[in-house]
Amino acid sequence: DVQLVESGGGSVRAGGSLRLSCVRSGDSYSSYCMGWFRQTPGKGREAVAAISTTGGNTYYVDSVKDRFTLSQDNVKLAVYLQMNSLKPEDTAMYYCAAKRGACFGRIPEETRFTYWGQGTQVTVS
Repeated sequence: DVQLVESGGGSVRAGGSLRLSCVRSGDSYSSYCMGWFRQTPGKGREAVAAISTTGGNTYYVDSVKDRFTLSQDNVKLAVYLQMNSLKPEDTAMYYCAAKRGACFGRIPEETRFTYWGQGTQVTVS
């Protein structure tokens, strides 16, 4: 079965940077839409960004555009979320998610993603 393992979370001051990683394993299917979501206590998951592993098209929510950047390493089956100019409101548990096939021009809804990582905490003070 597909497994997603996130890493890279931590605590930073406002204005700082972090890079989250998500490594996929468990099957040889090559075309995925890889998404990042975040969640704060008492709230539902919020979409952050997504990337189609075939083609590399990326999608971001407005609140993170120009601050967050997605990239990928298709040899390592990894996607990276570079987060710059972090704000206290970026504080959340960040989850990596995967669905087979492309993202098709947007960040798919949470329910479209089949596989989820365990989450990595990001705290901005």
